[in-house]
Amino acid sequence: MPGRHGVNRWELRTCARRGHVTYAPDDETLAHRLSGLTGLGEVWRCLRCGEFTLGAPHGRGPADDAPMVLRGKALRQAIIVRALAVERWLRAVLIGLAAWAVWKFRGAQGSIQAALDRDLPPVRASGFKVDQMTAVQELEKALATKPSTLTLLVVILSAYAVLELVEGIGLWLLKRWGEYFAVVATAIFLPLEIHDLIKGVTLTRTVTFAINVAAVVYLLVSKRLFGLRGGRKAYDAEWRGEQLLDIERAATTT
Repeated sequence: MPGRHGVNRWELRTCARRGHVTYAPDDETLAHRLSGLTGLGEVWRCLRCGEFTLGAPHGRGPADDAPMVLRGKALRQAIIVRALAVERWLRAVLIGLAAWAVWKFRGAQGSIQAALDRDLPPVRASGFKVDQMTAVQELEKALATKPSTLTLLVVILSAYAVLELVEGIGLWLLKRWGEYFAVVATAIFLPLEIHDLIKGVTLTRTVTFAINVAAVVYLLVSKRLFGLRGGRKAYDAEWRGEQLLDIERAATTT
């Protein structure tokens, strides 16, 4: 449930983890709305959660120079995007292990998944089936028929893992380029995943496809990529409109 000033638990939890963010604008009217005096000293409202916190402000200056903080919708989006980044990193680890398995077990019989299950119990415990990914299946076929291409296969799998790693980094840092990179890189592989599902529906394939489609749609719509819903200009305006200083400044003019 939202608390005072319309904040919710995410702002409060973030402030509990990272600390409050306070700022004293030069505008006296605006500064008055954000501050107060108690028996213990001055208090200032946090720009993120809106709660009053004891002590001098962390910064001073023009209102337009106040730090932009994640709050409201932007904060909730950041939590979802970073969860997606973690998923990309986990996938990068699994694909990297697949590359290692191709190299180590190139002369052994059986699949990459069997090699991973045999020698890496954590992979088996995760329930994620690497061998049900289209790219890995095709590589296994090539490995069985063309041993001379082993180095190339390892490079391809390693590059795939790096791709997922870069996606995760860009998303975790909440960078615009990371969101574009994730959408393009993920969309490129969707036709392969659809082909995979046509050949046979499995839990791993279905979950992977669902996550990727949801990620592409979510990033396109919520981040207004490629000009959707007004593009970057509209996204920045929405983010700015949620800033506490802008809300209070608007209130002083009404």
